[in-house]
Amino acid sequence: MYQQIVDQITARVMAGDWLPGQALPSIRELAADSGVSVITVKRAYEELERAGLIATRQGKGSVVAEQPEQARALLVDALTQSLAAAVAHATRLGLTRPALHARLEQVLDASETPATHHEGPKS
Repeated sequence: MYQQIVDQITARVMAGDWLPGQALPSIRELAADSGVSVITVKRAYEELERAGLIATRQGKGSVVAEQPEQARALLVDALTQSLAAAVAHATRLGLTRPALHARLEQVLDASETPATHHEGPKS
């Protein structure tokens, strides 16, 4: 569940919905709204802070980091590492490049909904 929170906040920041310096919901508030434990939200916020996407100020809450492009670079690096791990896993399974491409297309198709489909990155 914490990964869903991380993904949702990351998506909103990268899309420009939440701007640098903008306050995020408090951990308790987001936990109550999401129906998850405070510990789950705290774990998500800690991961987002490690990634450089948010900054937390003791007693003042969390805000979007002032330089989210650095966070984006970290997220791109994490994606690259995940893809490298997937390729290594596919190699262990003996999948060919076309078979891996087909599998990726299946995953993309399964995750795509009309709301998430777009023609390219936002400028």
